[in-house]
Amino acid sequence: MSKVLVIAEHAGDKLNPSTAKCVACAAELPDAEIHVVVLAADSSAVAAEIAALSPVSRVMCVDDERNANPVAAVLAPQVVALAAGYSHVFGPSTTFGKDLVPRVAALLGVNQISDVMEVLGSHRFKRPVYAGNAVVTVEPPADLPVVATVRTASYKSASAGGNATIETVTPGADIPTHTRFIEVKSGATDRPDLQTAPKVVSGGRALGSADAFEIIYKLADRLGAAVGASRAAVDAGYVPNEMQVGQTGKIIAPDLYVAIGISGAIQHLTGIKDAGTIVAINKDPEAPIFEVADIGLVGDLFKIVPELEKALG
Repeated sequence: MSKVLVIAEHAGDKLNPSTAKCVACAAELPDAEIHVVVLAADSSAVAAEIAALSPVSRVMCVDDERNANPVAAVLAPQVVALAAGYSHVFGPSTTFGKDLVPRVAALLGVNQISDVMEVLGSHRFKRPVYAGNAVVTVEPPADLPVVATVRTASYKSASAGGNATIETVTPGADIPTHTRFIEVKSGATDRPDLQTAPKVVSGGRALGSADAFEIIYKLADRLGAAVGASRAAVDAGYVPNEMQVGQTGKIIAPDLYVAIGISGAIQHLTGIKDAGTIVAINKDPEAPIFEVADIGLVGDLFKIVPELEKALG
């Protein structure tokens, strides 16, 4: 039997969809018993939501004011203290997971497996390498705990309908004081979260300026979509780094992805390979983006996008 500890990602009382996707991955393990740990100042709202996921049998709440903000150095020792007796520890391959899970692996003295995209057995997994151009099968030692991040773009959220037990636990870990939370800075927006949105509109270097990016925002708002960008657009200073889509940015899997003025570099295509429908708008008919697009429009984006927005009413 596989006994799995999933680390919940949340923002206060709002559960991140990445958690349900980690649970879905854990459910692929043979005879999986899935427990989820929530580290927060007040976990009540998040715990109730997790308990409703059908594969989960137990939710462990670690309520501590020091967990009010997700500082990896503070959370990792607590996860490790609770991980005793578990065969697997899973976290999402998001900014949160990439920060926390390597510390958990180091403290447990094992190598982390990154970006699990398919479970082949209790100790056999598939993960992408070379910017997604190849997929390898890895087998960690069977006598050691498996610590891994889950490529959330490869999984649908676990279904609801469960009724897991919820209990408060105390890890008894020594929490370091050399690292502490100071502040968090992020761009304020009413648009959907880029990493979890079902629809995403992205712009590339062809926009030419930060001001010109306004047509991307307008189309996204009309569609109720999140906004992303290519690395070239980010490097050019059109938009902040948090909007970057691709191997070195956010890997996403929306139902609809609209790429505007994006040529389709391999690192960008890696970040959208699991998208449902890909629409590309580019004036270069030879742009690599058209090789993966389901719908392609060749032409001047400054003419096509306003017409498309107008057609949407």
